[in-house]
Amino acid sequence: MILAERIQALFDDPPAEVTDEHRELFNEFKQKLNSGEVRAAERVGGRWRVNHWVKRGILLGFRLGRVRNVSINNQFRFYDKDTYPLKRITAEDRVRIVLGGSSIRDGCYIGKGVTCMPPMFVNAGAYVDDDTMIDSHALVGSCAQIGKRVHLSAGAQIGGVLEPIGELPVIIEDDVLVGGNCGVYEGAIVRERAVLASGTIITGGTPVYDLVNDEFYRKTADAQLEIPPGAVVVPGSRAITSGRGPELGLSVYTPIIVKYRDEKTDASVRLEDFLR
Repeated sequence: MILAERIQALFDDPPAEVTDEHRELFNEFKQKLNSGEVRAAERVGGRWRVNHWVKRGILLGFRLGRVRNVSINNQFRFYDKDTYPLKRITAEDRVRIVLGGSSIRDGCYIGKGVTCMPPMFVNAGAYVDDDTMIDSHALVGSCAQIGKRVHLSAGAQIGGVLEPIGELPVIIEDDVLVGGNCGVYEGAIVRERAVLASGTIITGGTPVYDLVNDEFYRKTADAQLEIPPGAVVVPGSRAITSGRGPELGLSVYTPIIVKYRDEKTDASVRLEDFLR
C-alpha cells in the first residue's frame, strides 16, 4: 500500500491506542514533508490543487502526538506534541537563521538560501521555496505555500488553512513582495511578482478592486480569490451606498490594485537582494 493510502486509512480509522508502528508511519510521512517530496498543495497546469491526504496526514500528527515537556530550561518552559518538535537544520541545509527567538516546526520544507530574521515562525506543513526571506515577526501558517525569492516583510502574517481539509491553503507565488504588517488569509492566492504594500490585508471574503482594469476580484464557489501576476496592491476603501451609509459617510476596507509592476517597481524592490 502506498504512503497516501496508509495515511488515509489511519486517518479514517484512528487507533484506540497509538503504537510504534503508527508513529513510524507518521515519521515516514513527516520526512517527506521535510524534504518537499509531498506538500499540502501543488501547481498543476497553471492551477493550484489541494492534496487532501497530505492535510489529513498533518492532522494525524496531532492525534498521534503526546504532550511532552520540551522546555529549554527552568526559565523557558514549553509543552507541545512530541510529533512536532523543532525542525533540525544544519549548516549543510544552506538556511540562514539569524540568532534570536525564531522557531521552525518539524514537518515543513525550507528551501536553499532561505533567510530567517528573528523572531519568526514557520508552522508544520508549510512549504518555503529557495531564496525567500522571512523577516522579523513574520508568520508562515500551517500548509501555506511560499514560492522562490519571496520577501515576507516584518510583521507579515501568512495564514495557512489546515482545516477544512478540502480548502486550498494560502499561496504566495514566486518573486512576490509582501510588505510590512500585511496579512494574507483564508486560502487567497497571490500570483507571481505581485507587490502588497505595507498594511494590505487580503482575505478570501474581501473583494479586491483593480483600478487599472475597472474590475472586482472575488472568491467564488469554484475558485479562490487571486491577486493577478505583477499587481501592486495598496490598502483602500469603498463607500457604502445602502442604508445610512451615505448619510454617515461610511466605507468598508477594500484592497486596490493601483498599477502593475514596471521598471520603477522593480528598482524599488531590488535592494532586497543585498539582504540575502
